[in-house]
Amino acid sequence: MKEVLKLEDCSIDEIRNLIGNHEENLGILEDAFMTEIILRGDEILLCDNEDKIGLIKKVIEALIRLVKKGKEISKRDVLYALKLIETDNVKVMDDLYSIKIARTIHGKVIYPKTLGQKEYYQALMKNDVVFGIGPAGTGKTYLAVVFAIRALKNNEVKKIILTRPAVEAGENLGFLPGDLKEKVDPYLRPLYDALYDMLGVEQTERLIEKGIVEIAPLAYMRGRTLEDAYVILDEAQNTTDAQMKMFLTRLGLQSKMIITGDVTQIDLPRGVMSGLHRAMSILKGVKGIRFVYMSALDVVRHPVVQRIIERYDENEKREV
Repeated sequence: MKEVLKLEDCSIDEIRNLIGNHEENLGILEDAFMTEIILRGDEILLCDNEDKIGLIKKVIEALIRLVKKGKEISKRDVLYALKLIETDNVKVMDDLYSIKIARTIHGKVIYPKTLGQKEYYQALMKNDVVFGIGPAGTGKTYLAVVFAIRALKNNEVKKIILTRPAVEAGENLGFLPGDLKEKVDPYLRPLYDALYDMLGVEQTERLIEKGIVEIAPLAYMRGRTLEDAYVILDEAQNTTDAQMKMFLTRLGLQSKMIITGDVTQIDLPRGVMSGLHRAMSILKGVKGIRFVYMSALDVVRHPVVQRIIERYDENEKREV
């Protein structure tokens, strides 16, 4: 069976955006469906059985709608569309890119890129305490910092507090040079990177000097009441039960908390319960608290990362 998909309403630039450099986006579709897709001017020729052609058309039409909205199509978009087509849910991509969360220092618009990120966004809009739980690369930490900065710019809070437990993931802090801050800073690097992306290095450093942005180990939170603040706890899977309770009870008036973590990467000593695990079991259903669970499908790093996570998950299930 042959069918022609016409691109009459697309400009030359839009067609180039759709197909990618050297037609790499079409190549991804060809590999996924094990078929041949031929571009001829403003037409795409599909040659295969009816069912397969129908799926390919749905993916391409979804990508065309994004192109028409001005979205630069990446490999990640094509791969995500292919994942969504498996559940006949590809049309949701239209909604993802209609939500503009913020802009980086360079003017790049930040959108929720997956269904999990969209759910995370909605949870952050409506709740005072949000747990973002999922594997590396799902944007948990980055989006948390983006929301905190947006709240600061909108005068919703007066300061941002970013913290992590200083757990030594197979390494020894004592052998690192410098004082405690200098020893811990490398573990807070993902938080710095997100701040630099949103504010630039100079403005970030100014806000840190003024105390408007505070980056500190979790131990520094003890005994404080955090008011008029956006508070982010990153790598929460490495908190103990006592540390998690201590942190959550610091919440003051006009404040919000985001707790992010990956329960598959716990670096605590054997036999020590993760505070994140404990919170997941006892705080479920508490008013004002929302848990958002992301999966390998929400990974927005290199496509291979998603496949790595899926393979490890499969292996762990076999070993249980």
